[in-house]
Amino acid sequence: MIRPLLAALLLATALPAAAAPVRLKDLVEFDGVRSNDLLGYGLVVGLDGTGDGLRNSPFTEEIMIDVLERLGIAVGGEAIRARNVAAVLVTAQLPPFARAGSTLDVTVSAIGDASSLRGGTLVMTPLRAADGAIYAVAQGSVIAGGVTAEGEAARVTQGVPTAGTIPAGATVEREVDFDFATLDQVRLALREPDFTTAARIEATVNAAFGASVARMQDAGTVTVDIGATGAPSPAHALARLEGLLIEPEARARVVVDQRSGTIVMGEGVRISRVAVSQGGLTLRVEEAPLVVQPNPFSPGETVVVPRSEAAIEQDRGGLVELSDGTTLSDVVAGLNALGVAPMDMIDILKSIRAAGALHAEFVVQ
Repeated sequence: MIRPLLAALLLATALPAAAAPVRLKDLVEFDGVRSNDLLGYGLVVGLDGTGDGLRNSPFTEEIMIDVLERLGIAVGGEAIRARNVAAVLVTAQLPPFARAGSTLDVTVSAIGDASSLRGGTLVMTPLRAADGAIYAVAQGSVIAGGVTAEGEAARVTQGVPTAGTIPAGATVEREVDFDFATLDQVRLALREPDFTTAARIEATVNAAFGASVARMQDAGTVTVDIGATGAPSPAHALARLEGLLIEPEARARVVVDQRSGTIVMGEGVRISRVAVSQGGLTLRVEEAPLVVQPNPFSPGETVVVPRSEAAIEQDRGGLVELSDGTTLSDVVAGLNALGVAPMDMIDILKSIRAAGALHAEFVVQ
């Protein structure tokens, strides 16, 4: 069932068709308009006995004592053996143009030996950027999607109960200094650098504004002169730019994932003249020992006589020849003619590439 479905999926992508136009905002990143990573170290409380073992995670005890002392509770020198707290790392993304008072989603991950964060509450945690300054503060109830059940001799875990999220769990306290309104020009950074795509972006932008406002610097950068666009501000200029339709040019690429057996091939994949054969050997060894016993009341010993059967079976594979300029549909049809499974197909594609017959970028994940 998987093989015909995979073949149909790949053959559908192999039909020759022009690339659909894509909005400029989906192809490029605007220089200066970027998010910033935030990181914090905090404490989750209220766990139902699934927290850190403080003897194995001394840093949990240190942060718990620090939190209590900030609240005016002196606990120095006392032995704390609570199992309802866990030390966590808190991460978030500060989006561009975020203002004070905006909320962010945060991710909470245990760093000790806690078994689950379900039902816990994150205590107020400052989030810092790469410059060391605090830009947001996180707090709230953790939503953990995993679950664990265990008995005396067995344990089963579904999902990841030691990580969770807090929707809108952080509040922005500090803004990133960036005067966007004073920009004279902006650079468009292509997510997939390509000279043809960059040239099409330059031509489309110049045609839309009726002037030479865009200039391609390299395969990954196009510079736009904000003053020449006639827009009242850089924000107005980018609002017009991001809606322009561009037809991107994609490289021929084959992506394989060996863990799941997934194969994705682009339309431009070509294969030179090559012959492919696929087969396999199956070794089977069976043990059927025979027990021989002496007659009743007679001297002798019970003997176990080993009996083994060994056989080698070879799959009868065929030989498929692929001619010059073979397209993706021909490749898939030829490999399926051999009855090749997805995992074997990955090995065949590797061998074709090693033979120098696969004309595409080969990406293994």
